[in-house]
Amino acid sequence: MDASSSATDRFVHPALFYRDTVEYLEHTVPFVREGLAAGEPVAVAVPRGNLERLRAELGRDAERVRLMDMGEAGRNPGRIIPGVLRAFTDAHRGKRVRIIGEPIWPSRSDLEYPACVQHEALINFAFAGRDVTILCPYDAAGLHPRVLADAEATHPTLLDGTGQRASDSYAPKDIVNTYNRPFPEPPAAVAMTVGALHLARARYLVRERAGAAGLTGDRVADLELVATELLANSIDHGGGVGTLRLWTADTYLVCEVSDHGCITDPLAGRIPVPPSRAGGRGLLLVNHLSDLVRLHTGAGGTTVRAYFRLPRPQRGAGGGSVLDG
Repeated sequence: MDASSSATDRFVHPALFYRDTVEYLEHTVPFVREGLAAGEPVAVAVPRGNLERLRAELGRDAERVRLMDMGEAGRNPGRIIPGVLRAFTDAHRGKRVRIIGEPIWPSRSDLEYPACVQHEALINFAFAGRDVTILCPYDAAGLHPRVLADAEATHPTLLDGTGQRASDSYAPKDIVNTYNRPFPEPPAAVAMTVGALHLARARYLVRERAGAAGLTGDRVADLELVATELLANSIDHGGGVGTLRLWTADTYLVCEVSDHGCITDPLAGRIPVPPSRAGGRGLLLVNHLSDLVRLHTGAGGTTVRAYFRLPRPQRGAGGGSVLDG
């Protein structure tokens, strides 16, 4: 992967460190209006509070901008590149596009954060060479210093109240590797080894555990489909079998599938697949249907954890701010 950046690059990916609403609007509103004046399609995907502030400040110009609540569109960070950024840029091929994307905010949980920071790193590879500018705001007053340090590693250019500068810490590939960590052991889980002859029994187990956890209707079907896709990948690419584990933790029902395979493409599950291509959509579907996806892969095998929000959170559940603010 090569995500080097220079002033002549077609892809531009700055981080904006803002300390209050005034600084936020001083940078984001001109960014939007300059794009509109240049005839560039503009999208904004930020948390609801900042979305409403931008909408109010833009006035009638907001009608010309694709506005999205990142808390919904990007609640699973693995969905942002294919479902938000690429969906918008691919709809405007042949034009330079600009986007404001804010995937990390103080109330993001520590569980979500590794997927968020990997997403920010992978943007550089997913859009290298494309005519796109993606501005990523960071609440410098509310986020932990480690989050801001990671932002310097995932963005080649930095903006703040003092101006613009190149990042001396830019190393997105290192960030992808740093957060590719083995998972801690879960609490007591229902487990099953699944081969090609056991998929029907595995699906029954998933439905049973989903119902017991309080999932209903389409969410049960979504979880069953996610588990089936992950197990099919394990059977086809991970040594012929996968280990399925299910448990509840805090606000989620977790579906984990592990095997002996290794995923070598860090953008797997994040790049839309052309209609003419057969297969290759399993991880895309997993990202689309899950509320959060975490993945660890290496020479020893691959583990994917798909999280589904529970309608009745477990007692004592809580998310917590990113690295405690």
